[in-house]
Amino acid sequence: MPETAEFRADTRAWLQENCPPGARGPGLIPWGSRKVDLPKDSRVWLENMAAKGWTVPTWPKAYGGAELDSAQYLILLEELQRINARSPLIGRGVNYIGPTILEFGTDEQKARWLPGMARGDGGWCMGYSEPGAGSDLASLSTKAERDGDRYIINGRKTWTSEAMHGDYIFVLVRTDPTAPKHDGISLILVDMDQPGVQVRPIRLISGDSPFNETLFENATANANDIIGPVNQGWSVGKRLLQYERSTHAGINISGTQGRVADAPLPEVFSDLLPTEDDSSRVLDPDQRADLLKWQMRWRAFELTQRRAIEEAQARSPGFTSSVVKLIGTRLKQERDELHLGALGFNGLGWESEEIPKEALKHTRSWLQNKSLTIAGGTAEIQLNIIAKRVLGLPD
Repeated sequence: MPETAEFRADTRAWLQENCPPGARGPGLIPWGSRKVDLPKDSRVWLENMAAKGWTVPTWPKAYGGAELDSAQYLILLEELQRINARSPLIGRGVNYIGPTILEFGTDEQKARWLPGMARGDGGWCMGYSEPGAGSDLASLSTKAERDGDRYIINGRKTWTSEAMHGDYIFVLVRTDPTAPKHDGISLILVDMDQPGVQVRPIRLISGDSPFNETLFENATANANDIIGPVNQGWSVGKRLLQYERSTHAGINISGTQGRVADAPLPEVFSDLLPTEDDSSRVLDPDQRADLLKWQMRWRAFELTQRRAIEEAQARSPGFTSSVVKLIGTRLKQERDELHLGALGFNGLGWESEEIPKEALKHTRSWLQNKSLTIAGGTAEIQLNIIAKRVLGLPD
């Protein structure tokens, strides 16, 4: 279509002129936190894309978006990938709570919260899981009690990603302790910059501490910052999880995705893949077969991602996001295992001057990525959703 071709040409020209060199290739992708300093080029890239409405391309213009349709959105992703540009903005603001506010929020809530998210003005965290309520999230015990025009919140959340740098957090709380466990729950927005919110890092086996415990001790939140009806937050919270899964799956057209697929083969495989001059650079035939099988499965996954984006008729994700999320995370873990096998002894190092730094970095990445089939809903939860909601199997 002429309109599509024109949009692609305009997009390509604009990106070439407005994407700084320092925003191309690997590097920091902002998630909006005011507590994290951005390199100059990353800051300029964020400002340029926010002014264009392309940090949240499909959102309404009134809230900082560009109102792109799914075809235009896919073109934007392809053109970003063509110049190896990083996404200007990611995170739980534009990808999780922002689309949820678009769907369930009042006009006042949309006008108050969404433009700031589109600009990257404040990093958002997710307050769902608790020490006694993980997969059985409806058993949550964090309470919010009404006190005039505000709520007083007490309780504890765990596995709160990046809470140490968070500015805001959306929290599932119990607003009616007498109701059955799936009822009496509300989703509320909380400013983390207050004495009543404390963050404690959790150290992982990888050596990093991206997760935290978040404690609420008489923390306060505005009563008009409950998203959706009071005591009906279970439905709202489940909808938000679909946005989360679609983001993990790489098919989120409700916020900002950055690129259609992102699981490149590590550089170590450049010395292992066959070439026109040498078809046996991988000496182990089993290793070569496993690598080629992985490449074929990943290519099929990329095509499935593309089809899911093209078929989307609205900004809201469907239950098929669980399929793409599950397969994508498993493929990334398989890639890590292939990489580990290719590195041999060097792939098992933790601290050593004799092992290359990139190999040591991979060991930590390999361990970190074990969490991919837990984060955003475990593999078992995704399989249950697929069985019930996609295949229509009985409970």
